[in-house]
Amino acid sequence: MERALHPVNARLDDHLPADHKLGKVYRVGAGLTGLLLIVFGVLGLVNQIGFFDTGGDTVLALNTNGALSVLSICIGALLVVGMVIGGTFASTLNIVLGVAFIASGFINLALLDTGLNFLAFEIQNVLFSFVVGVMLMWFGMYGRVGSALPHDNPYWRARHPEQAAREDRARRAQGAARHSPVAHGRCP
Repeated sequence: MERALHPVNARLDDHLPADHKLGKVYRVGAGLTGLLLIVFGVLGLVNQIGFFDTGGDTVLALNTNGALSVLSICIGALLVVGMVIGGTFASTLNIVLGVAFIASGFINLALLDTGLNFLAFEIQNVLFSFVVGVMLMWFGMYGRVGSALPHDNPYWRARHPEQAAREDRARRAQGAARHSPVAHGRCP
């Protein structure tokens, strides 16, 4: 069962040191996107648009209604929480919400001209969902997923523990050789 859930010897929740520089990317990505969504949601609520109104009210060139405004504020607040927590949590949250935004774009694209379009989406909202989804996924996956991660990257090290251990031993051996009396010419 474990092999089916994790077919590759890597998981998205591998540990990242709390002070690692990648955490800043995850935090900034989550925070900026969260603030954008909160501003959009607040502006939608300030305009007192009906909760499920599909009359074509716009905020920041996007169609909205009360339900979409509240949803935007909630998702934005979640991203701000991710920014505050940071680290692997922010990265994973960005990836998950990025996938959710892309899925929302496809779902709402299918619902555009139907009575089920209760979030008042128009094509510009769909495109916004795709852009935000890709942006969140990029922020979440930056330095975490790729074929050419540097060997000092904590995610590469977690996925290749044997090779990382060999490289650590070789580095320690080089350091010991440099600091030995023979290397400094102090041997008789």
